[in-house]
Amino acid sequence: MLDSRLLSHCLPLPVSDYPDWLSADHLAAPLAPALHDWLYQDKGSLTRRLTELAGGAFSVTPLVEGWQRLRDDECSALGVAGGSQGWVREVYLCGHGRPWVFARSVAARAALERSDMDLQALGSRSLGELLFSDPAFTRGTLQACRYPAAWLPPEHRHPDLWARRSRFSREPLGVLVAEVFLPELWQAASLAP
Repeated sequence: MLDSRLLSHCLPLPVSDYPDWLSADHLAAPLAPALHDWLYQDKGSLTRRLTELAGGAFSVTPLVEGWQRLRDDECSALGVAGGSQGWVREVYLCGHGRPWVFARSVAARAALERSDMDLQALGSRSLGELLFSDPAFTRGTLQACRYPAAWLPPEHRHPDLWARRSRFSREPLGVLVAEVFLPELWQAASLAP
C-alpha cells in the first residue's frame, strides 16, 4: 500500500470550482466524433481499449491508495453524506510505459467494509478488469468534464484535460471511477482533443 501522505497533490477546491460532470445529452454543444467516442461510448473496459491501442504494451502504475475524506462531488455521486471517508486509489494507465490516463477510483468506507471486495490487494492490476469481470456490477451513465488541474499529480497538471467518470454498483457497494485523458493518449490515438 502506498503512503496516503502522498495525497498532498490533490488540492481542495472551493465548492463553486467543482466541475460539472455532464452526460452526453446535457452538453451545450456536440463534441467532435472521436472525442465523443472516448468520453461517452461505453465500449467496456478502458483497460482493454488501451491494451489494444498499445499493442499489448499496457501497464498500471499505482500512485496513491488509502483511506481519506472523499471530495463533495464524489460523495454526491456515491449517495453518501458530504465529508464521508472512503478508499481512494489513484493510478496511471500506461501505454509503452508512458502515462496515457490518470485514474481515480473511490468507494465509501462503510459500503466497502460491508462488501467482500479487497481494493487494497489490487497492486498493479487494473480495477477496471476486476469490475468488468464481475457480472454483479452494473455501470451507470458516463459523464464528462474538464478536470481541474489542481486535482492532478504535479507532473501532469495541465488545464482543461477531458475526463469521464461512471459509477459501478453492486448492492450496497458503489465504486466511482474517474479517468482523465492525458495528452500522450491523444498523440497515440492520433487525435486532437
